[in-house]
Amino acid sequence: MTHRTLPSVQALDAPRGGTWEAPSSAYDKWAPVKAASDDDKNTINIYDQIGESFDGSGMTAKIVNSVLRKAKGEDIKVNINSPGGDFFEGVTIYNMLREHEGAVSVNVIGLAASAASIIAMAADDLNIAKSGFLMIHNSWGLVIGNQHDMTAAAETFAVFDESMANVYADRSGKSLSDIAAMMDKDTWMSGETAVEDGFADGFLASDEVVEDKKKASSAKHKLDVLLAKQGVPRSERRAMFSELNGTQNAADATQNAGSPGQDEKISNALSQFLAEIRKPAK
Repeated sequence: MTHRTLPSVQALDAPRGGTWEAPSSAYDKWAPVKAASDDDKNTINIYDQIGESFDGSGMTAKIVNSVLRKAKGEDIKVNINSPGGDFFEGVTIYNMLREHEGAVSVNVIGLAASAASIIAMAADDLNIAKSGFLMIHNSWGLVIGNQHDMTAAAETFAVFDESMANVYADRSGKSLSDIAAMMDKDTWMSGETAVEDGFADGFLASDEVVEDKKKASSAKHKLDVLLAKQGVPRSERRAMFSELNGTQNAADATQNAGSPGQDEKISNALSQFLAEIRKPAK
């Protein structure tokens, strides 16, 4: 049974004309690692972005809900290595874990940044790799619209920041003003700092973390991360990959999806796209 009294977080949707996003700095520190053993039926592995990605991957509240329902109140473990992503989805997952009847243990295998750090705060017991990172920051997103949309977005972000500051303060024991200052400057914490500052309870053994070779070798994954670093919104990335996949399927209907030929064509097309957006403005 859970032994922590965790603050609730208002599950806010993205403002009109906007989307929640992880900051590009989070992708720079996101290395493809996973837990050495993660096949337990009551284990939730978050090794991708928060929210559905272009190819249907990514961690969503729907996936978490499915595991929690099957657990039927038993203790669960959550392994995290994620740069974050959709804050709304992250808050929803946090609230699900917070309300779970059994104890929730969280292992930060590599990185828990942005929305992923929100999820980590739902732990009864939170352990982190010494080589891992935890990152907290003010809500970050992309908004397109008029002055009223921008004002509404700022108000929405402010409410979310206040709610999250309460969660981080409760976990760490720090004052709200200290947490607000940390969020203002996008604070990165190593595993040791996270434990020292009270965000994590202890360390993982070094042999509990291994390289995720499958993720490291995925051409589509690498390209998606590269586009995210360039500031391309998730919705545009999904549309791009969907169009490219559709073109490939039409041209090579007999070729299996995910084959080297498909990845190469997608890679070439996106390389050309990146070359275009990197050109200096005339």
